[in-house]
Amino acid sequence: MEIFITNIMNQFGYFGMFFLILIENIFPPIPSEIILPFGGFAATLESSHLTILGLIISATIGSVLGALILYYIGVLLNVEKLNIWLEKKYVKRLGFKKSEVDKTVKFFEKWESFAVFFGRCVPIVRSLISIPAGMVKMNLFKFTIYTTLGSLVWNTLLIYAGSVLGENWENVVKIVDEYKNIVLIILSVVVIFLMAKYLKKKNRNK
Repeated sequence: MEIFITNIMNQFGYFGMFFLILIENIFPPIPSEIILPFGGFAATLESSHLTILGLIISATIGSVLGALILYYIGVLLNVEKLNIWLEKKYVKRLGFKKSEVDKTVKFFEKWESFAVFFGRCVPIVRSLISIPAGMVKMNLFKFTIYTTLGSLVWNTLLIYAGSVLGENWENVVKIVDEYKNIVLIILSVVVIFLMAKYLKKKNRNK
């Protein structure tokens, strides 16, 4: 995978960056943690015609376009179709509940702007966050703005890190893994807090 990514970047430059990030958004297992830092490193080479700014722009365009594709997949799926699917007997047996979907939708509708912006800075989540945004039909202009801003932050940090680390650009992957674990811990704490708050409110209403 790493050899494929570096070959594409070496051969196609800005378009290679755009293409790889577009695919990474649709197919999360292709890691931007490798694509972006390598691009930053490549821009520092004397023989390179690439610039940090050019890479950030091409990566961000790829990010937004990939996110829009997933957004429209979410629109096609929509909450109504998901609820119909959840009503099927064999799905009910798996333990999926329509009420849980409704709660998730309400939560996303309340925090959609924050969820999209913050989600764009979290590995794996940064791609998948576009689907629920489409499912709840989040305002397209707002979605595009927050996706662009979140992608810009992520792309800039990783490309710049690659340019600073130079030949040690692969260390960014280790740094991101540590960051990812911290974010997951924070998210877990937030979820536990929200659940505790919900249960407290529920008991109070009894």
